[in-house]
Amino acid sequence: MVSYRISVKTGDKKGAGTDANVYVILHGKGTKTSEHNLDTFFKDDFERSSIDTYSVDSDVNIPEVQRIELWRDNNGLLSNWYLDWIEVTNMATGITSIFPAMKWIKEDNHYFFKHIDTCLPQDDPFKDMRMLELQTIQKDYQLQVKVPGLPAQVKELPDDERFSFDYKFNIGMKTKIYADESKRLVMAHGYNWKDADDVKTVYTPVFGVPQGSEEYFNDDADFGRQRLASLNSSLITLCTALPEKFGVTEKMVKQFLEGKTLGQAIDEKRLFIIDLAILEGCPAKTEDIIITCPFALFYFNNANHLMPIAIQLFQQKGPDNPVFLPSDPVYTWMLAKMWYSLADATYHQGLTHLNFTHFMMEGICVATKRNLSPSHPILRLLNPHFIYLIAIDFRGLGTLVNPGGFFDKTSNGGINAAFHLMRKSMDFWRLDLNGTLPENLKSRGVLEESVLKGAYHMREDGLLLYDAIKTYVQKYVAHYYTVQGSLKADYEIQNWGAEIVKSRDDGGVGILGVPNNGQFETTDQLVVTLTAIIYTCSVAHAAANFQQYDEYGAPFRFPFIMHGVPPKDKNPVVIETILKSIANRAELLGVMSITKVLSEKATQSLGDFEKQLIVDPPALQIVDEFRQSLRNVGKTIDDRNKRREHPYEWLHPSAIPNAISI
Repeated sequence: MVSYRISVKTGDKKGAGTDANVYVILHGKGTKTSEHNLDTFFKDDFERSSIDTYSVDSDVNIPEVQRIELWRDNNGLLSNWYLDWIEVTNMATGITSIFPAMKWIKEDNHYFFKHIDTCLPQDDPFKDMRMLELQTIQKDYQLQVKVPGLPAQVKELPDDERFSFDYKFNIGMKTKIYADESKRLVMAHGYNWKDADDVKTVYTPVFGVPQGSEEYFNDDADFGRQRLASLNSSLITLCTALPEKFGVTEKMVKQFLEGKTLGQAIDEKRLFIIDLAILEGCPAKTEDIIITCPFALFYFNNANHLMPIAIQLFQQKGPDNPVFLPSDPVYTWMLAKMWYSLADATYHQGLTHLNFTHFMMEGICVATKRNLSPSHPILRLLNPHFIYLIAIDFRGLGTLVNPGGFFDKTSNGGINAAFHLMRKSMDFWRLDLNGTLPENLKSRGVLEESVLKGAYHMREDGLLLYDAIKTYVQKYVAHYYTVQGSLKADYEIQNWGAEIVKSRDDGGVGILGVPNNGQFETTDQLVVTLTAIIYTCSVAHAAANFQQYDEYGAPFRFPFIMHGVPPKDKNPVVIETILKSIANRAELLGVMSITKVLSEKATQSLGDFEKQLIVDPPALQIVDEFRQSLRNVGKTIDDRNKRREHPYEWLHPSAIPNAISI
């Protein structure tokens, strides 16, 4: 008789545990054991998040178990079961085989799990079984455009995509804590602000003080730094000519150019611009609320600070749309910057954060699950970067981006503005441009290290991470596509590419800028696509997400809601006008509560995968090399931050989750 040790990990999802009887058959090369019932006498097996270990004796000696055949019945009140993985050790040979599952086990269905079953579809010895499994998955993962003009998303939330119990519980607890504290503060202090210091009363120990909210009140250098190292740092563009609609003149800004002319500043690559023309005509949540569509001009000075030197709040020049300058009355200039930041925040939430990461990647995620078998190496490469993405988006559409939800309660634009911007962006967002960092930087004229030297921290750190991810993907793809013609013969990956680029009207995802329009002929085309997806799901989302509390919690620096109307002239403004313009206490606390939850990293760091689906030893070596590369990136960023006037911690690999999980 030979003994086998079988360890079974039940998942951490609501209802994951089972009272059903579970049976296994172990398979080797041309041989198999009889069926065994996994049961421990007087023990409640297969509880949520538990690991159960069994000793099974058999007269069949399989030195290294190759496959497991597993099924369950519907015995007991709670028979549903989510299986994470099974590990089998032949106690005679000491050889251990790991079988990732990561799925709900349905009653009386026989599941086959292979040890190191990662393979391309054309090489799979069980093609029919693979196809049947994929067809079953496709029934659960269906694409649907839920809001006209927006990206395709999952039609219904599949069971396999639901939050783990602990994850959902933690989010719920945090949300309740912040909501209770908000109610207490409004009851204690009322809605309106007495003075600027009164705003600080909301920064209790429960919330904490947003970074920079006290130190940088009405600070121009801080305003410029926000454009380089904050939530929306992918808008700054090298200015090569002033737009005709922008009313700024040489005379207006001469005193801010350190003795240079505008032409000289342009030639020396010191002049930068942000044009938020996309916001022109953007609807607000009600007709009496205003959203600006501004220009902002910046100068990179000799102290290596990006300084704002001109702001025009609307696109069309006119007497009631002046160009505001740092030399204007102090609170007039401050109010202009705040109305600019409102537009920046509207763009950030609707596009940089929600559409360009959450929603764009969800469609790709669904297409991945629909077209790539669980045994496909590319699915196993991408899957760690999709954890909870579908679940958080499904929840978001129901509570945040819905009528009367977070957007409507805490912003000028509401969902009207968010959806309007998303629809417009679907015509220009490209995976090979907007989703590919080097190309995005190049398109804005800021790829060169000499431009904004030493100040553009997101670029500097982001490129390190992009290169690390690309190298990882290149090695991984090269490992599996070694045979000439294997990429073209991979019908699953070709179907995947076709569905990603297919029009949303025709049931596809409708992503623009996929190399060769999704018909992958070279591994380089596949590498560009996969790198953009992994980078967006990890690094790009981290850059757009985890500073939200520090930014939105400071209403003078980055308001998401403004009352009244923008200034139409340069008459002096008093601080009381500023206080009436910002969100009231209840509105600000609403913004703080949700952004506090969104800003707290709740899953594991990049490269430290929650679910280790990659089990092929050569591929595991590639993963280990990726992790070492990330450690090296972390050391480089640590060294940079020691020298930086203002350290930038947001793209340290340890601060970046694998996926869009919040």
